[in-house]
Amino acid sequence: MNVKIDKKSKTPIYLQIASQLKTEIFSGELNCGSTLPSERALASILGVHRNTVVKAYNELKAEELIESKQGIGYIVAMGEEGGGNSAEGSREHRARNKRVNWINQIKPGYLDMEVTFDDLFQRFGDREKYSLGSGISTAGIYDNEKVAGDIADIITREGRNQYFYSPYKGDKFLRQKLVSFLSTKGIKASTGQIQILTETNQALDFLVMLLIKPGDTVIMEEPVSPDAYRAMELAEAIIRTVPMDEDGIRCDVLESLVESCNPKFIFVNSSFHDPTGAILSLERRKKIVEISNRYRVPVIEEDAASELVYRGPKLPPLKAFDTLDNVIYIYSFSLTFVPGLSLAFVVGDSDLIRGLSYLVSVRLVAADWMSQKLVAGYLDDGTYYGILEDFRENYGRKQDIICGKLDEMKAAGIDIEYNRPRGGVYIWCRLPDGIDCKDFIRKAYNRGVALLPGYVFYPFKNGGRDHIRINYSFETEERLKKGLDVFRQTLEEELAHKK
Repeated sequence: MNVKIDKKSKTPIYLQIASQLKTEIFSGELNCGSTLPSERALASILGVHRNTVVKAYNELKAEELIESKQGIGYIVAMGEEGGGNSAEGSREHRARNKRVNWINQIKPGYLDMEVTFDDLFQRFGDREKYSLGSGISTAGIYDNEKVAGDIADIITREGRNQYFYSPYKGDKFLRQKLVSFLSTKGIKASTGQIQILTETNQALDFLVMLLIKPGDTVIMEEPVSPDAYRAMELAEAIIRTVPMDEDGIRCDVLESLVESCNPKFIFVNSSFHDPTGAILSLERRKKIVEISNRYRVPVIEEDAASELVYRGPKLPPLKAFDTLDNVIYIYSFSLTFVPGLSLAFVVGDSDLIRGLSYLVSVRLVAADWMSQKLVAGYLDDGTYYGILEDFRENYGRKQDIICGKLDEMKAAGIDIEYNRPRGGVYIWCRLPDGIDCKDFIRKAYNRGVALLPGYVFYPFKNGGRDHIRINYSFETEERLKKGLDVFRQTLEEELAHKK
């Protein structure tokens, strides 16, 4: 096989590859049954992105010139069916029947053919596994009978005069209650500055859609949640990252980067950061707002875990120091509400919220009406404020379990490291030297424990291979103990093999 590409040609590279392979198939240089290089191997040989080879191979598959077989890879298939072994017969068959090449129709950004964060996250739905990664609130905090009765009451009461639709900004009564809730966090806002959405990911996706054009630069802390940076990638933004330490994003690096690259916005996860569990210090919160004001750069602050403080003071959000409306604030009830029901909201400048609401009106027929009514009622009668303490006690006990088990491992001579956060639901754990997280989580999963590898939190996959993230929000205390026992057994087995 002899394929050469011309990067100066106006013909897309994937079509150049497909065309040359087609010529070799028709000429007989590649016979029926011949095995082609893997996507990754050919990409390496030609010096192109793997997705380029994927598109080329799918072009040939669409014309029935090659096929992929499990355990073998891509093989030449011309002449096996439809047109005999002659090139002429095959051409006639393909002229009559042509499949749409769906891979080539899809935008390249959506063609991640590797094991993705979503594939890993799907593992947490397997109840036969101990889930140490799922970011879902714990069950049993809310009384099921009360919730069921409240939902029935809402349906009976509201159904008489509504069709279960909410205004595009969100339920007005809920927004009024959120004004009061925000005041407990030091944030002043009007109902017109609040947009209700379903979850943090949706809120960030809409904001990116509203603000980002291809080629715009955004600044993010690193490590950072894959959900956050993938929204930027799909919008074709240029991502620039700033390292973190125990006090959060490093403001000295941040300011230098802001000055040099003129970003569209800065993204910060301020309280009990995903995945490190770090909390942004008070000094740095004020400094980031100062940088935002000086350089006229917006800040998007994600703050879902800020109420889950187990030790020390609860710090005010960046938004509480924002006197110029330069900070866009996202809060989610995902860790403190009924499991399976989700709600988030955005607070920002009234013009920004007006544009965001218009976008929501175009994209959504209706918001999550039931969750809005339920949260509004629980904020109104004080249920939510009272139940926050129950969540803190529950998650605090679970953190004790995780840290106790990790400390036992350290005492037994296992070189594992972590910093215990003052709250939140994440433990960022460094594995012993020589243990690769990707291989380790695969083996742990086979033994019954689902974890997230550290490298998925690095946009350029240039870090985190020695880290894992543990999330203790979802599982019961008993299952957490059993899951950590399996975790330890897997780790001890790996270390024994390394000797």
